[in-house]
Formats: sequence, structure tokens, C-alpha cells
Amino acid sequence: MNIFYNKHIGDVLLITVKQTEGPFTYHREGDVVTIRQNDEVVGYNVYNVADLNIQTDGQVELNKERVAEVNAFLETKGMSPLEVDLSPKFVVGHVDEMEKHPDADKLNVCQVNVGDEVLQIVCGAKNIAAGQNVVVAKVGAVMPSGMIIKDAELRGVPSSGMICSERELGLTDSEEKKGILVLDAAMTPGTDFFNQL
Repeated sequence: MNIFYNKHIGDVLLITVKQTEGPFTYHREGDVVTIRQNDEVVGYNVYNVADLNIQTDGQVELNKERVAEVNAFLETKGMSPLEVDLSPKFVVGHVDEMEKHPDADKLNVCQVNVGDEVLQIVCGAKNIAAGQNVVVAKVGAVMPSGMIIKDAELRGVPSSGMICSERELGLTDSEEKKGILVLDAAMTPGTDFFNQL
């Protein structure tokens, strides 16, 4: 789940419950627009949220205190509390295995250990190799560019997450920094990458 604040379109909290493509149906009740796909709630737009005193336009950084504050506010709008996953979305990953994509010369299919699970991630970086520690943006991560990471299929192969470069992480704007960011081998898979900096 991701929460964004947009004061430019009218003091609105945009809540994404599930990453999905349309078509959507919309139902407004008071200040709350419920967004559904096939009768499943996938998001909300909540208007007139100035009382939350959110200072930044864009993604709302969430922690336990902020979630409690948002939920208390949403209850005043007649909504049920949101269940929010606060686990880190940018984590250290270890590339356990790598093989060539069966249908794309420049892509590799990687099995990446992120601590509590192994993710299959398709990666096109030239410097990717088995045995490396890398930065993984898990499904649901919001990149500095605003792109939200989703489960995908690349040339017919499922991919869950993204192995990141320094530029994609917003750590450099240098054109010379090509390829994924390779981390120290001593770093532990599954740990929060940004807490390691």
C-alpha cells in the first residue's frame, strides 16, 4: 500500500491498496471516493485532508505513528482503518543464481535472496552476476522518479521487483554510473538498504 498527498488537485490523499490496471469503478460518499476493480477495493481518494498537516507533496513517508494518525483521521471520514505493510521496500538482496533469459539476449533471470524469500527478478544490467549483493526494490516500492514497482512479465518471464542502479535510487545523477549498484559482500540479505547508508 502507498499513500500520496496532492495539494495541487485539491487537498487530496491518494491511497493505493493494490497495484493494478483498470478499468475501475468509482463511488463517492462524502469526502471519500472508493476505487474498485471487479468489486475489489484497489484504492481511495480522500478529499479535505488539511487537518493531517502533511507538509510534502507526493509520497507520504509511513511509520507506526503516521499510520495511526492517518487511520484516526480516516475514521472521522467513515472509513475502516488501513492495514499498512511497514516492512522495508528497498533491501539488500543476494543473487543466488542467474541464467540467460530464454527469449532475450540482453536480459538475465535472477533468483535473489531478500532474507525471508527468494524473488525471481529479470535484469538487463551488463554487470549483474551470481554471488553479488545488490539493492532490490520490492513490489510496492516507490522509486525516486515516482515509478511504483509492480509484479511484471518481461518477454514472458515473471519478475517480482527490480535490481537497482545508483541513478535509479537517486544516489547519483552521473551518466557514467552504468549498471546496478553492487554492495559489500558482508551485507545481510533482507536488511533495509537505506538504513545501511
